[in-house]
Amino acid sequence: MSSVKNARVLIVDDETDVLFALKMLLKTEVKEVVTEKNPDLLPGLLERQKFDVIFLDMNFKSALNTGNEGLFWLRQILEKDKDASVILITAYGDVELAVKSLKEGAADFIVKPWRNEKLLETLHQTLEKRQQKTKGSTATTSAKKNPHTTILGESEAIKEVLYKIEKIAPTEANVLILGENGTGKELVARALHEKSFRAGKPFVSVDMGALTDSLFESELFGYKKGAFTDAREDRPGRFEAASGGTLFLDEIGNISPAMQAKLLTVLQNRQVTPLGSNTPIPVDIRLVSATNEPIYELAARSQFRKDLIYRINTVEITLPPLRQRHGDVELLARHFASIYAQKNHKATPDFAPETLQKLKQHSWPGNVRELQHAVERAIILAEGNVLQPQDFSFSAMEVASAAPAASYVPDTPVPLSEIERETIIRVLEKNKGNISRTAKELGLTRTALYRRLNKHDI
Repeated sequence: MSSVKNARVLIVDDETDVLFALKMLLKTEVKEVVTEKNPDLLPGLLERQKFDVIFLDMNFKSALNTGNEGLFWLRQILEKDKDASVILITAYGDVELAVKSLKEGAADFIVKPWRNEKLLETLHQTLEKRQQKTKGSTATTSAKKNPHTTILGESEAIKEVLYKIEKIAPTEANVLILGENGTGKELVARALHEKSFRAGKPFVSVDMGALTDSLFESELFGYKKGAFTDAREDRPGRFEAASGGTLFLDEIGNISPAMQAKLLTVLQNRQVTPLGSNTPIPVDIRLVSATNEPIYELAARSQFRKDLIYRINTVEITLPPLRQRHGDVELLARHFASIYAQKNHKATPDFAPETLQKLKQHSWPGNVRELQHAVERAIILAEGNVLQPQDFSFSAMEVASAAPAASYVPDTPVPLSEIERETIIRVLEKNKGNISRTAKELGLTRTALYRRLNKHDI
């Protein structure tokens, strides 16, 4: 870490305690630490000396407290030195503003109150990036060395998502992922984990929509032997299992008010108490949540706690539906074709032009997941090595309208399972992929509908 030991660091903050704490932390890590309370003196400081990293507070005037002061001085610094590495210091509630400021040219940000080890990791990472730039290495080269291949897309909509992942992942901010079913919310959650400083620790995923009130505590908080009839041994909950890593709570918009209250208490106290125990266990998790529900509408109707929303969405990522990802359908279709051709011991097929046209015109209510299953079915059933329009079918209505009249035989019995499958697809399309509304219309629980989706490979 010679680059760190030789680094010169400037800290600009109007709080004396912050300056002192940072100087004490960094003085044994770097060559020189300079502190400054008054940002108006920044231009003169930068004229006299070059700094490898500048820690810059986002708020200097308590009466304003908007972060605009930090953005102003960030721009001033970058005007003086376009290659300056600026790490913003922000309050918990201003993280969204800090993320936006990354587009203005900031290298990274830390949230007050910070953890010393996290701050040092951010400093080291920023210095390493700076050193790579000096050697002529570019962000593009870095991306080629460490490609993230699980989220594909070239549309502007998905590029915005990938940009946010890159910037948010190294922070400790809680993230709320919004988007329709099948848009890839779990992929984003895993990407956030893999690109974070917790990457070597557990990633634990929980489908909150499948948990009943009675299972909620035992699954999330764990239990002690004898806590209830079937508790034959101690079992850690998902929070404890994820400690040190990332906990992903999928379908969080579907949990009951009682569950919401218990979850809020754990997130506030950062400790869980297993069933059958009176001893709380501290947990250290980075929380990522996801839902396809209109969570703010639920909050407005008092069906979801606003204070819980504030806890889970320090930063928000909204995933675009596939129909809005212009240009990505062909890219994804070819990607899935390559995967499933290899899986089924076939040559990777091509797509007829009219097939690509059909895929691009489809509305994809099930989003990327629907496209993935459609391509897999086509690979399995196609006769030739060029996928034709007839190799893709999306609903019972479309199949019926495409079939020639002579081939329809009214007396031919239709298997009950096929009727069930086509009914689910039709209702799912009608509800634009919304699982909760589809389950309600079909008279099923969400868990029962998920079982049928898996059963019919939808």
